[in-house]
Amino acid sequence: MQPTEGTDSQTTPAQRFGAVVHEAAQRAGYDLRPGAGGRLALARDTGMSASAVGRMLRGETLPRPSQFERIAQVVHLGLHELLVRGGVISEDSANDLSTGVRSPITPEEALDAWGVTHPMIRKFLLATIAQGIGLQRESERGPFPPESGHG
Repeated sequence: MQPTEGTDSQTTPAQRFGAVVHEAAQRAGYDLRPGAGGRLALARDTGMSASAVGRMLRGETLPRPSQFERIAQVVHLGLHELLVRGGVISEDSANDLSTGVRSPITPEEALDAWGVTHPMIRKFLLATIAQGIGLQRESERGPFPPESGHG
């Protein structure tokens, strides 16, 4: 799929994004022809499944937001350029983000913002958040829930 000038209003964001990644991946050296191995290499390098890469390149789906940065790195585009050219965000939104971005809020800051002051409740919630973050990371690495191997 190649980007076509003047058809932005006729394409979906997934189609635009797929076309931008397809073009950039080819420029970055990935041979995306069927059977050439470039799609598998792109999947390996981005940490995405081969089927997810195929759907993305065909313009069927957008990747998960957590994957945008790695895709941009792999195809040698800036994240801003990937998201704007790919139709994920507008130029205005990108500019707003670049001036107002702050690091993610910490669990402690969230509890402060919610007004949770009781030490035992804070301890319980912080432990639960830490466990949830660990489970999220684990789920991104493989089958979830992990198979226990017990019969």
